[in-house]
Parts: sequence; C-alpha cells; structure tokens
Amino acid sequence: MQTIKVHTTQNIDIDYEIAGLGERIVAKLLDYLVFVPLWIIGFVLAANRVGDVGVSAYFIIVAVIFVFYDLICEQFLNGQSIGKRISKIKVISLNGNRPTFGQYLLRWLLRLIDFGITGGLAALVSAIVTENGQRIGDIAAGTAMIRTQPRTKMDNLVFRPSDDSYIPVFKEVNQLNDQDVALIAEVIQNYTRTGNNMLVFNMAQRTKEHLGIASPRDMNDMVFLQTIVKDYSHISAQAESL
Repeated sequence: MQTIKVHTTQNIDIDYEIAGLGERIVAKLLDYLVFVPLWIIGFVLAANRVGDVGVSAYFIIVAVIFVFYDLICEQFLNGQSIGKRISKIKVISLNGNRPTFGQYLLRWLLRLIDFGITGGLAALVSAIVTENGQRIGDIAAGTAMIRTQPRTKMDNLVFRPSDDSYIPVFKEVNQLNDQDVALIAEVIQNYTRTGNNMLVFNMAQRTKEHLGIASPRDMNDMVFLQTIVKDYSHISAQAESL
C-alpha cells in the first residue's frame, strides 16, 4: 500500500496510507446514492402534478445541494462526505493541519476540470501518475486523500481503563486536548506498522517537554505514550460523567 509522509506542526512525521482508486470510486458512488431518494421524490411530485412552481423549486434546491455537497460535507465532517466516511477515507492537508476552508474550496472548484470538462479522466490520470495519488484539485490545494482505518484497532492501542478505580499515572495529561492525544495514537499506530523507533522516541520526548514530566526509569517510550493515552481517556471519561 502506497503511503504519504506528513510533517505535523509538532515536528513529527506521520505516515498515512493513500486511499486507493477503488475506495474513492466506491465513496463517490455512495455519495451519488444519497441523492437517489431525493430525485425519486421530485419525479413522483412532478408525475402527480403537485404544483409546477413547487416542483421546480424542489428540483432547484436539490440541484444546489448536489453541487455544493462535497464542499459542505468536507468542511463540516472533517474532510469527509457520507461516502468517504463509509469507505473510511478522508481529505487531509499536506502540512499536517486540518485543511482550511480555502483548501476545501479550491479542490472543490477544480472539480470542474477533474470531473466536469474531462469526465473524470483528469482526476483518474492525475491520481495514478502523482506520487501522493492526488487529483488536480488536491495538487493545487495541497491536500491528499488517505485511509482512516488503521491496520491495528484502536482498542489495542488506547488501553482504556477497565473500571473507575483506575488511578492515572500522569495527571498532567489534562494539559492536552483531543487533537494532541489523537496524534499520539497515530504515532503508536504507525510504529506498529513500520517499527520506526525514532517516531516513538521523538513523540515521547516532545510530550514530556510539553507536560514538564519525566517517566519512571522502568517505563520505555512506547509504554509511556500508551499510558498517556490511557490516562487522558480516563480523565476525559470522568469529566464527561460529572
């Protein structure tokens, strides 16, 4: 499986698996299926002559939603449409940050070339020949399509506490946020796939520096990161139950 290396703002390199053409095609077909019931309703209304003005307005509204569907979904569903979410793929920014609205907008505008004028041929050829599997819109916007489903299940990585009696090892984890812990989990996932010890070491060092803590001598960097995620999960769960 082809991968892409993204350098995050925390100066950590994360390898992602690039979404395959099959997954992208399936996602697109699923997105089209979302609109099938809406078009059927419109044709039923038209066949039953339920007011010409009302039917026309209905088709216009559905058409507008169809045109802006990808842009709206990616902006509010963190780089995914319904089809992409089902297919477990998403759009990311090559700079490691969440894509901005401007990036989503640019890749959406260039759909005219990728899928409109060329009938999808430009997107297909571009995705095949570019190193990161990008269509023209992705190249211009600095984005790429990746797989979101890790080879190792999160339950095996997070090590969530089994009961409320668990006592966190590092209470300083309350200085972290969901994005920080998600990045740590991604580092753990990438280590299980690549065996890159430096990835774990760098993440552990930066986490210790950020929290101002040191790990026990008998705790290696991998166990330290797993403990950080476990502690954060426990503290977050306790906060939500209050």
